[in-house]
Amino acid sequence: MEENVKEEEQTRTPPGGSICGFESLHQLLRASLKPELFHEVSRLLLGLNCGTPLDRITLPEPATTLSSTHDFDLQAYCFHAEKESLRQPRIVRVGLIQNSIALPTTAPFIDQRRAIFQKLKPIIDSAGVSGVNILCLQEAWTMPFAFCTREKRWCEFGEPFDGESTQFLQDFARKYNMVIVSPILERDVVHGETLWNTAVIIGNHGNIIGKHRKNHIPRVGDFNESTYYMEGNTEHPVFETIFGKIAVNICFGRHHPLNWLAFGLNGAEIVFNPSATVGELSEPMWPIEARNAAIVNSYFVGSINRVGTEIFPNAFTSGDGKPPHKDFGHFYGSSHFSAPDASCTGSLSRYRDGLMIADMDLNLCRQLKDKWGFRMTARYELYAEMLARYVKPDYQPQIISDPSLHKKPA
Repeated sequence: MEENVKEEEQTRTPPGGSICGFESLHQLLRASLKPELFHEVSRLLLGLNCGTPLDRITLPEPATTLSSTHDFDLQAYCFHAEKESLRQPRIVRVGLIQNSIALPTTAPFIDQRRAIFQKLKPIIDSAGVSGVNILCLQEAWTMPFAFCTREKRWCEFGEPFDGESTQFLQDFARKYNMVIVSPILERDVVHGETLWNTAVIIGNHGNIIGKHRKNHIPRVGDFNESTYYMEGNTEHPVFETIFGKIAVNICFGRHHPLNWLAFGLNGAEIVFNPSATVGELSEPMWPIEARNAAIVNSYFVGSINRVGTEIFPNAFTSGDGKPPHKDFGHFYGSSHFSAPDASCTGSLSRYRDGLMIADMDLNLCRQLKDKWGFRMTARYELYAEMLARYVKPDYQPQIISDPSLHKKPA
């Protein structure tokens, strides 16, 4: 009997998108290493929060039941700060949702969108009954990530910033007293039906606080999104909510350090990075960029990536020599939180829908500013002068050459 079980385990096909059958790298390491080795590897990979590994949070039974019933990954952690004499802890519970699409891309568009709404209901409810204060969804959550097919019919998913998806989420915001960040394809009906990649910030009373439009548009591989929308025009807004000051660095903006910096200079305490990115293109960068941004800017970062492989009806090309294909590759999920003290959570599943929850004491932001003094030791005046020169057509790089390089041979 035991031999049959072992043989079955060896022949079982790992889930698509898994890492050797495991949902995440951290799960693989935990299963493969002795506890003392895993503890040390985890310390180096995930860091320590106030000198210790992150605590796990026990969530209420209704939340875990929803996770089991609807088969989504559910994880929860706690980021501590040092106790202060003059300030009380400022603890906020934050959630990230990653998900695959609900119907094939060949289904009628309205059915696709409504099916995603229905799919997300139990995940949002799980966040709500867990007491999440601020919830962020993934980039363009209402639709397949069709922006790189270059087919214009996908523009139909565009909607006003106060359209159907916003109204859907406003009910949850009111029900659970929760701020919700909703990244959508926005159709700006006031300015000639212009399309934008936009995050709508919905207040805990169901009110619309504001919106931010994606600053940086990729032109790499399949991801040539300027077919649909151009760089945003909202600069770097920080939204002051009852639970803290938040900002949204949408997808490709994570590759631009000055974009992260600007949100920090405007006072952000939590920056969300809703994304859609595939393994072949960016996975080695995924755990690094957000964590580095959290460290150098002294704020928390929530990284969200959609999950699954989305297959489109018509083949498209990338301009990189690859033959025509009908999908971008596997969206690898792996959503996680990073903190200003270099600690971070493990990742959600690489192939399943998921909800990541974290309690974070926002006092940690100022504590790390005091500790490292990055803001005080930065030389912004030097950077400003250099950038002012750089954007001019007659800019000359500051390069001092070794004179011997230009000597003529004897």
